[in-house]
Amino acid sequence: MIAERSPCLDLQGLANRAGLGSVARKVLAGERLSREDGVALYRTEHLHVLGLLANHVRERLHGDLTYFNVNQHVNYTNLCNKLCRFCAFQRLPGQDGAYQMTPEQAATKIREQLGEPVTEVHMVAGVWPKIPYEYYLELLRAVKAARPSIHIKAFTMVELDQIAKVAKKPLEEVLPELIAAGLGSVPGGGAEVFSERVRQETYHLKLSGDQWLDTARKVHRAGLKSNCTMLHGHIETIEERVDHLDRLRLLQDETGGFQTYIPLSFHPDNSEMADVPGPTAVDELRELAVGRLMLDNIPHIKAYWILMDVPVAQTALSYGADDVDGTVVEERIYHDAGATTPQHVRRSELVQWIRDAGRIPVERDTLYKVVWSADPMRAPVGQPAPVSRSLAGAS
Repeated sequence: MIAERSPCLDLQGLANRAGLGSVARKVLAGERLSREDGVALYRTEHLHVLGLLANHVRERLHGDLTYFNVNQHVNYTNLCNKLCRFCAFQRLPGQDGAYQMTPEQAATKIREQLGEPVTEVHMVAGVWPKIPYEYYLELLRAVKAARPSIHIKAFTMVELDQIAKVAKKPLEEVLPELIAAGLGSVPGGGAEVFSERVRQETYHLKLSGDQWLDTARKVHRAGLKSNCTMLHGHIETIEERVDHLDRLRLLQDETGGFQTYIPLSFHPDNSEMADVPGPTAVDELRELAVGRLMLDNIPHIKAYWILMDVPVAQTALSYGADDVDGTVVEERIYHDAGATTPQHVRRSELVQWIRDAGRIPVERDTLYKVVWSADPMRAPVGQPAPVSRSLAGAS
């Protein structure tokens, strides 16, 4: 009688033939990959083997479960003085399309969705130094008053740095005041690529990589969870991407505060970098897979469907991703840069997309508590999103 070979042995054999044998041995043993391993994963021509390795980790952590939430976006201003060359959203006062919402206008956006089961508002915007500190507190209070049950995920590390400056207080003192006004967690944008070379060439007025990480450290120490990102597909090198991922996981070792990693695809349209072609669908799948394999201590990897065609996001669920974000409603930053995906999808559409990809849809709140599950046995309603094994360095 011939013994049946295990999937792990088959995967090891495929990896051996693809020249990724040593990487696969570490992945199958649950060991941390080195920077050199990360470079090898980026350089391999065997995308299918990379995807199988990432899917192995994804299913080890989450099985077939795929998370989404019912959320909306409020981009409260596009006024910005950072002048990032890749950004099509930013405006200076007096330019066509420049705007700044009042707190009441933002609250109106929230009230417009009261008929929908929204659990989260995602609020990010430009950085404008003439916006007073009190505005941000009033913005949070107005949104919370409009829908008291809503979780406010707001202000990138770059915005928080500016808020502390206008408050003329250390961020450690500002964060408790923002929390008291309604802040519940922090998104992961504004990190771009931590390479100082890339920063000087594309966004030299924004926080450096070290400053972004230090701000995230303070956010986590204040008791807030956050996401983390990398903007990929422009002028960064493979080595710079690996460095970025390694620095994220080192901070996660220290704080355990990152919930989700989201690779953000560069959209060149309408920006100063319109001559740069941007990433392909293959690049997006590779980025998600490498992120899942390198970031062994960050629980979730998100295929942000607003940045890619829906079929790519569905495919990504077999390339390491276990989350597709949410219903969104009126995203402006990436659509100003040429995104052609819808600005809003219904909850039922997200559920069907996930099912069509062969996965089990699970509605979550911002902090990954299960709101609804297509399989209550594997994802009990009202429980934290299951993770099947401890992640190194998480807390």
